Amino acid sequence: MSLKPSLNWLLAFSPVAIGLEMRHAEAPLVFFAAALSIVPIAALLVHATEQLAVRTGDAVGGLLNATFGNAPELIIAIVALKAGLMQMVLASIIGAVLANLLLALGLAFFLGGLKKHDQEYNAGAARVYSSIMLITVIMLAAPGAFENLFGAEAAALKSDSINVGLAVLLLALYVLYLVFMLKTHPDLFVSKGGGPEAHSAEWSVGRAVGTLVAASVGAAFMSEILVGAAEATGEALGMSQVFIGVVLLALIGGAAELGAAVTMGMRDRLDLSIGIALGSCMQIALFVAPVLVLVSYFIAPEPLRLEFNRTAVGALLLSVLIGAVVSADGHSNWYKGVQLVAVYLVLALLMYLAPGM
Repeated sequence: MSLKPSLNWLLAFSPVAIGLEMRHAEAPLVFFAAALSIVPIAALLVHATEQLAVRTGDAVGGLLNATFGNAPELIIAIVALKAGLMQMVLASIIGAVLANLLLALGLAFFLGGLKKHDQEYNAGAARVYSSIMLITVIMLAAPGAFENLFGAEAAALKSDSINVGLAVLLLALYVLYLVFMLKTHPDLFVSKGGGPEAHSAEWSVGRAVGTLVAASVGAAFMSEILVGAAEATGEALGMSQVFIGVVLLALIGGAAELGAAVTMGMRDRLDLSIGIALGSCMQIALFVAPVLVLVSYFIAPEPLRLEFNRTAVGALLLSVLIGAVVSADGHSNWYKGVQLVAVYLVLALLMYLAPGM
């Protein structure tokens, strides 16, 4: 029996990270050991979800994949909230959207386009995702607009009302989206790509659910170690909380999700790939972000406020507009992927140089 390379090998870094933390090793060593151990845990979450989604269509499968794929990101953010790293949490929200919308979709288009000259997918579903994301970005810009219109003093007096109201409204929009997708208009999300359908499930429902629970617990435990070393790692390597949140935490938490979207693109199943990538963007903005706001009132030293500066809002708006333009026609090729990845790399560089969110 040959030993094939596997992502699960990275689980060996779990005891390494625990040992390094107990010995009070240098923060970057602890951080990157914990990061490497979270990647296969996230992959197990996504694979277990795929096993549950075999009996559904690509739209529902993408929804399930995005939901459980976002679990590590949510866990990491909650741990960071408890530690009072508000700027890092806000940056991770931005980073997760950028990573899925630009990097994951870009790599899916690029690698899929290298194997097939032209790939088709449901353009109507892509436009639905894009329109919801555009509206969401405008809503996230509302607190900053309120301050510009009425002044910082008025905004401070009304900050809790604005914060909670925005969180509740985003959650309501997400619930209505689920009703729209699953009940009233599922026909808009029917797959049109040319890839093969999924095979029968390899795992039983019990095994898949057990794996989801175990992987979630493992992700929570390793996230404690990861976030505990994050701030010191940034200081040691000259990285700001913004860059760690936007790039490192977003990629670590969404690594398996990114891999699933890219893999589906290479299999010419772009409808599922788009459902994972764009569906994850929507869940981050409409579900994860408001949940973090509401949870912060109970576990964090201070409430998390969805107050992004112009740089962050501009990066989100630019990404959503570019993603909408590139994905609107229902066809993809490798050069479209190059364009999306190039935008992501430019924004990552800007965030690396940015002094604060």
